[in-house]
Amino acid sequence: MKIAPYISKLSTSPEYKDFTKKNSDAFMVAAFFILDLENNKNQHVIDYYVPSKKKIAAFTLDNHITMQMMHIMTKKTPEKLDFKTNVDLDALQGILEDEMKNRNITDEIKKIIAVVQNINGKKIWNLNCMLSGMGILNAHVEDATRTVLRMEKKSFMDLMRKLPVEEIKQQMAAAQGALKKSPALEESIGAQEEDSEEDPSQPPQTA
Repeated sequence: MKIAPYISKLSTSPEYKDFTKKNSDAFMVAAFFILDLENNKNQHVIDYYVPSKKKIAAFTLDNHITMQMMHIMTKKTPEKLDFKTNVDLDALQGILEDEMKNRNITDEIKKIIAVVQNINGKKIWNLNCMLSGMGILNAHVEDATRTVLRMEKKSFMDLMRKLPVEEIKQQMAAAQGALKKSPALEESIGAQEEDSEEDPSQPPQTA
């Protein structure tokens, strides 16, 4: 499934209509999904940026629609995102697994945390995956071509040695499915800023 049906569901809701009346300058900047491949308990969040308030409005679409306003963690204004995507949510697992085979990564994907947004004018899927054997996989996929631009696998122990305690807690929360809103999206935008000097159209990096 593409993200368009989720946008359609949101746009017809009273919560969204009330939001747009109060924030006419808002525009969509990202879509955030947690795909639980083991328990099939998925989560869907659409984020809008409000320039006049310099805040992100995160709409959670599961069960009933809720909205949370949050401060953006980066000074860079997010790029506008349209709802037309070439990659289906259901196709993400297959794209990742094909590239994993090419890199001799034999772990099984348990959960995919996916964020789609525009980076330097290109629609990019930023994917963080929980693997069997306590592994974590990060990959960037270009939406237009379905090309894996980069892929890197790390062990959970590597992260524990390198990350501050608070970041470790956030990683553990994500692994347990406790990440229900879009603070992770803001972290993703911040992380993408560090990579923004790298052209996403460049050949894939070797893990």
